[in-house]
Amino acid sequence: MEYRPTIGLEVHAELKTRTKMFCDCRNDPDETRPNVNICPICLAHPGTLPKANKQAVEHVLRVGKALNGELADYSEFDRKSYFYPDIPKGYQITQYAYPFVSGGTLADVDITRVHLEEDTARSSHEGKEGSLVDFNRAGVPLMELVTEPVIHDAETAGRFARELQLLLRTLGVSDANLEKGEMRIEANISVSKDDTLGTKTEVKNLNSFRSVERAIAYEIDRQIRVLEEGGELVQETRGWNEVAQETFSQRIKEGSADYRYFPEPDLSKVKRSELEEWTDKKLALSLPELPEARRARYEELGLKPEDAAYVAGDASRSKFFSEVINQLADSALIPLATNYFVSDLSGLIAKSGEGKVSPESFASLVRLVHAGTLSSRGAKEVLALLHEKGGDAEATAKAEGFVQVNDTEALRVVVREVIDQHEGPANEYRGGKEAALQFLVGAAMKQTKGAGNPGVLKELLIEELGK
Repeated sequence: MEYRPTIGLEVHAELKTRTKMFCDCRNDPDETRPNVNICPICLAHPGTLPKANKQAVEHVLRVGKALNGELADYSEFDRKSYFYPDIPKGYQITQYAYPFVSGGTLADVDITRVHLEEDTARSSHEGKEGSLVDFNRAGVPLMELVTEPVIHDAETAGRFARELQLLLRTLGVSDANLEKGEMRIEANISVSKDDTLGTKTEVKNLNSFRSVERAIAYEIDRQIRVLEEGGELVQETRGWNEVAQETFSQRIKEGSADYRYFPEPDLSKVKRSELEEWTDKKLALSLPELPEARRARYEELGLKPEDAAYVAGDASRSKFFSEVINQLADSALIPLATNYFVSDLSGLIAKSGEGKVSPESFASLVRLVHAGTLSSRGAKEVLALLHEKGGDAEATAKAEGFVQVNDTEALRVVVREVIDQHEGPANEYRGGKEAALQFLVGAAMKQTKGAGNPGVLKELLIEELGK
């Protein structure tokens, strides 16, 4: 019997709030100066008292509602004891027995719980200079989501993580940038030949979705190799070495008893039914269109599944495209708009970043192409100019000479000149070589600087060459 991998994910996401979780210090992930957003509370000075950030709690409840999880009516915070320089209190304020959210699903993966806690300070190790601690991050609101151990391959884990990032960004509760540490993923991995769970390892330091997938795949292979060689697995925490593309042992994994959880005495208990703004109905009404529903809507409009996934895969991208659709007001133009958006505009953005083209000018460009006023080549040129400089599509097309010429007599003059200039291809076409015709069409398009209607040019070439 083959080994069956079992994977559960733990995901931490820093929440977007004005202040930290339990004090009034600024929550600013872009602050580069160390230890400026700090106060006696986040430095754990004796006699200080925390107060829970209401916006952070609401963020977690909205995430739970989006996951179709069960929102707790009663919840409380707990102390999780451990000693490390990045947590000056000697304990972290988190949730243990009464999380804000239980259950739910995302990307066909079952959720165990979603709870709220405080982030730790950031440590940096300077070699001979010793270690430095920056407390700007200490006390930042941190959402932790734990999945059920129902994932069985690295690809599913990566897909879930990407979908969670998209959901958090869509809800506006977190920017969830992995490269900035705003979203941190840990994977619990075990292998077994039966339905029982094997000895699990927790893999940390996964700072990209590709790292998540590669680390899980490596750890599955490593565990199977150890067992096949007659070795014994130990429950431990392992790190991921991006350079070597392998996991490495860090420490023996602690159990919940090692953390000595107990209720936080300095914070009030949370009774959701006593707060009118946190009713199930109001939380549901606060949700925007969620990614799954957005993809389904785009597919109903005629987009291919892969194009719908691309457009819906980024909140700003989806907002832009939806505004374009509203501007077009004609469903027949949506496939054309999708093609220029997914192929051409996305290419410009990938090359030079967000540009200056507006939804209104993009929709105008699509209408010009559909009307035959702009050729495909001309549209690409105009779109590049709009991306760089902004402006109106029609005005730009006219100013730069890209408006498509449909005047038969004016184009006939161009066709005759092209035939005279390219006698070889002209005679090849007369001799039956169809490919030569396309060359001549291209030459005519070049002579008109892309403004000639290629269909009209082709018809005129056939007519003139047949004389």
